Amino acid sequence: MELVENDILTDSIVFKGEEHNPFLAPRGVWMHEGKLLVSDTGQNRLFIWNELPKSEFQKADVTLGQVNSTETGRNSNTGVTASTLQYPSGVWTDGSQLILADAWNHRVLIWKEFPTKDGQAADVVIGQPDFESNLPNEKGIGKNPSACTLNWPYGVHSDGRQLWIADTGNRRVLYFKSIPNQNFTPADEVIGKPGFDTRDYESDDAIWPYSVRVSDTGSMSITDTQYYRVLLWNQWETALSSKADVIIGQNSFGENGQNQFLMKPSANTLNWCYDSFFSEDGIWIADTGNSRILRFNKLPERNNKSADDLLGHQDFHTGSENAQTITSTEKALYWPFSICVVQNTMAIADTGNHRIILKRLHT
Repeated sequence: MELVENDILTDSIVFKGEEHNPFLAPRGVWMHEGKLLVSDTGQNRLFIWNELPKSEFQKADVTLGQVNSTETGRNSNTGVTASTLQYPSGVWTDGSQLILADAWNHRVLIWKEFPTKDGQAADVVIGQPDFESNLPNEKGIGKNPSACTLNWPYGVHSDGRQLWIADTGNRRVLYFKSIPNQNFTPADEVIGKPGFDTRDYESDDAIWPYSVRVSDTGSMSITDTQYYRVLLWNQWETALSSKADVIIGQNSFGENGQNQFLMKPSANTLNWCYDSFFSEDGIWIADTGNSRILRFNKLPERNNKSADDLLGHQDFHTGSENAQTITSTEKALYWPFSICVVQNTMAIADTGNHRIILKRLHT
């Protein structure tokens, strides 16, 4: 089988952020019309570049989450406000508005206009009654969720009008018919639960939904990390009332094996997957625990389908802890958490290597 580019550094820019202020475990990445946004998760910052970097280091145009752009503390070592972050992850923008999953503050932040200043305060908070609150499900650990609350939200997605939030700790995805413009706005629908106030879960729903994506044609993917699978719906609306149409990574809803309990990965297995991204007629999957990215040229129409191509390894049977990468991952991927594809460029949050890879794709 012909692979796309198993050498991840071929036709790539390895980007590490600012030279004296580099990334630490970045878990979120997004591109839009030349802009690059990176959740510098380990240092509680969101960096914005108004043009895609062309070298290993480049000063950011805007830094959010810290009073001083070189500071790295949780909530800027002060207290939670509209300007601070604690473990930012999923990020989305259309160039006009910005939405960010502020995971460990148990909230999602919205900037109604694209930020232009360091430390710029968010305009709207979802999941909390105000910008100074940050308890899970508003009232603390063990409390039941509601249509207004969040618990470790790691993923966000929008089409510029609607909003989906991967409310990971509550094992559900929340749907908003329009992007909220007021704090503590309740969700309109919930995916994966019979109601907003339940915490129980079944294996035919997402167990740990880390990422949610909706394609331009309406397909939905939920990357279900804890069950080592990606759930696909042909049309996102059916997810409000029906189980997934297709499972990637497992043969059925009841199966949950890490690499399907095999000693090594295969073209049809997943290991701690954290993201997926629709591109053209197919889908890419960040198979994080296997330190690779899988490509399906067409959206699978049946469970347990094998990937067509991969990035990050020489073959489908090599994982992140094999001899090929055990001494060094400088020329390989190491736990990629997030991906974004725009035309023929893929941005990869190569989290374990503390860098972003901007790769030109060859098909």
